[in-house]
Amino acid sequence: MRKQDEFQRKMISACLVCLLCFLVYACGKKQDAMEKIKDLEYTVIAEDNIPKELLAKIEEKKENTFRLTFEDQGFLYICMGYGTQQTGGYSIAVNALYETANAVYIDTNLIGPSPEEKKNQVKSYPFVVVKTEFLDKPVVFE
Repeated sequence: MRKQDEFQRKMISACLVCLLCFLVYACGKKQDAMEKIKDLEYTVIAEDNIPKELLAKIEEKKENTFRLTFEDQGFLYICMGYGTQQTGGYSIAVNALYETANAVYIDTNLIGPSPEEKKNQVKSYPFVVVKTEFLDKPVVFE
């Protein structure tokens, strides 16, 4: 009976070692999938140059925070809207746009108005549209 117990313990130990090796390998692969391959070239598009179909979608969603992607003629348009703001004078910075093995990542942030601009009490709907080469990968908004 002792030989059988010892055999079972060795098998359990071997299975645990295999599981541990798999987890270490899998976690390493996940990190590689999130690793930047390259920065992407992009252009911030002025409102009058946004494709009409995309502009209509933005108009529908602009009062709330939104994230959109749109593909047209070999280009990928990535849009981030920050919803209704109580004043004008806001701008949006694109901090990063890059490709990984599994996705395209974009990082933006809203920049508030200067104290002088806060006097303008007209609601605004800040958003940014970035145009880049089309990549058949999901977009991750950071």
